[in-house]
Amino acid sequence: MNERQGASGIGAYGFISDCHSAALVTSAGSIDWWCVPRFDSASVLGRLLDPDAGHWSLCPSAAFTTSRSYLDETLVLRTVFETGEGEVEVLDLMSLESGARGHDIGRRSPHVLCRQITGLRGTVLMNSEFAPRMEYGRTVPYLTSIRDGVQARGGPASLTLRGVGEWTITSGVARTTFEVRAGDTVELRLEYAPAFPSDPESTPPGTVADTVAAWESWSALHTGYDGEYRDAVRRSSLVLQGLTYQPSGAVLAAATTSLPELMGSELNFDYRYAWLRDLSLTARALWVAACPDEPQRLLEWVANAAGALGDERVQIMYGAAGERDITEHELDHLAGFGGSRPVRVGNAAWDQSQLDVLGEVLDAAHLLRDSLGDASPQVRELLIALAHRAATTWEEPDAGMWEARDKGRQYVSSKVMCWVALDRAVKLAGDLGPASEPDKWAEVRDQIHTAVLEQAWSEPAGAYTGAFGSDELDASVLLLPLVGFLPATDPRMRATIDAIVGKLGGGGLIRRWADDRSGFLICSYWLVECYALAGEIDLAREWFDKATAHANDLGLLAEEADPRSGELLGNFPQAFSHVGLINAAWRISEAASNPTPPPGGHA
Repeated sequence: MNERQGASGIGAYGFISDCHSAALVTSAGSIDWWCVPRFDSASVLGRLLDPDAGHWSLCPSAAFTTSRSYLDETLVLRTVFETGEGEVEVLDLMSLESGARGHDIGRRSPHVLCRQITGLRGTVLMNSEFAPRMEYGRTVPYLTSIRDGVQARGGPASLTLRGVGEWTITSGVARTTFEVRAGDTVELRLEYAPAFPSDPESTPPGTVADTVAAWESWSALHTGYDGEYRDAVRRSSLVLQGLTYQPSGAVLAAATTSLPELMGSELNFDYRYAWLRDLSLTARALWVAACPDEPQRLLEWVANAAGALGDERVQIMYGAAGERDITEHELDHLAGFGGSRPVRVGNAAWDQSQLDVLGEVLDAAHLLRDSLGDASPQVRELLIALAHRAATTWEEPDAGMWEARDKGRQYVSSKVMCWVALDRAVKLAGDLGPASEPDKWAEVRDQIHTAVLEQAWSEPAGAYTGAFGSDELDASVLLLPLVGFLPATDPRMRATIDAIVGKLGGGGLIRRWADDRSGFLICSYWLVECYALAGEIDLAREWFDKATAHANDLGLLAEEADPRSGELLGNFPQAFSHVGLINAAWRISEAASNPTPPPGGHA
């Protein structure tokens, strides 16, 4: 194996995070993605999206094989390189603040990438190549030798690589070679700083041991889930924590931008933002995974980001700190992953109308109803405003949860989530204060229910379809039992499940619609939940296993997978897919312990 092998597919990457930003590491030891100081900052290492956009590789100079895993219940990545002469272990991590423990990990970040190399057997000659490229590869920095490493300065960023003294610098690339014998430990640290800092204070980085201890302490506080597929749920909860921007509590959809939904296509979007669409399912997943504080922080973040709602449209997504304007533009100088262009920064969906988000927020609040009394007045004000909005706008067309960029339609999932908004608002009315209108909300809720039952059913399709008046299947209607709109055992709902499996299923995955060429993992996990709610536990487990088999060797999931090759597709790692895994595992566990489906299918 050479250093570029293993980087041909999205699944070749491992994920490390400090809960401010993230890096992706190939199985061959190359860090090909690092946006710093935030998830949505410009990359300084961006070979993920172009061969010349920056990387930091570390691997033996001789031919090697690798094996890798996460260190216990952490986001510290352990890769073992084996050559004919020996064996070394490399720990890749993003340093956490010294002394950080439990819920406080990641609140501040030193912004340091650390690579610790330990000799396990024999002697291994290691090569490292450092080629930073600031501003998504636009800027080749000046590289200069310093006493114990290399400094890179260019554009708004300064990077300092410390740990090995002798580097050769040529044309914006620094290279070094060093020996590691059995028992030796070498540590390389790449430190970020703004090129023109306004505040000289910095967060002290922790040691490798500090970072391992910090992640382990977080895991120790989140051990409540003990149901089926425990290991997969635990790993997924760590991924969600790694995708959380800790200063605000926002959970980002993914760590990357423009990884293609279909190789060579233009379906390449920036997912380094927080979607309200994901909120209720994410809150449930965090609740299931015994992360009690995170859902509450998430709800407070939404209220802060939204601000006092007037007549403006409810925004569907925000930046990590609550930024509203995330206008999309294209980076024409980048070749894209596997030649898939364009590469996009920002996401035009921020300006879309998506009525489903009204229900996502109120459903999350209902899940957290026992602690809603401690919520801020801003949260209660937001929930009332969203309920009023659902009652007055539910009949309008919108872009739908799949964010169609052509025209608005009467999407069924949007109608159902407006029903959810009003249903949950009625149930929460006693906690929301005197501005609540539960009688009005209940009346409109029932109108929506009747309209969906009458207008979403298609006789030709023999199923509930994606939009009123359409005969086209859409996997988003699998949400109906999950949110309690209809029982999974309802005859028409059961016929819909069968139709989706028969016409949208394949390769152990469910596609969103008939023309979709990739299987969406979240849709596949929704199917698992439907089967569990219908009491068909064996089928639920079978589909769960098929979907989860698409995870890479580290248990990481992208947004989609190719039903034929099994190759992961889309941004990575994808929060929604890991949310789906957690919720599906929990539904199976609940169904196995209580074989009779609960009325309405909603817990």
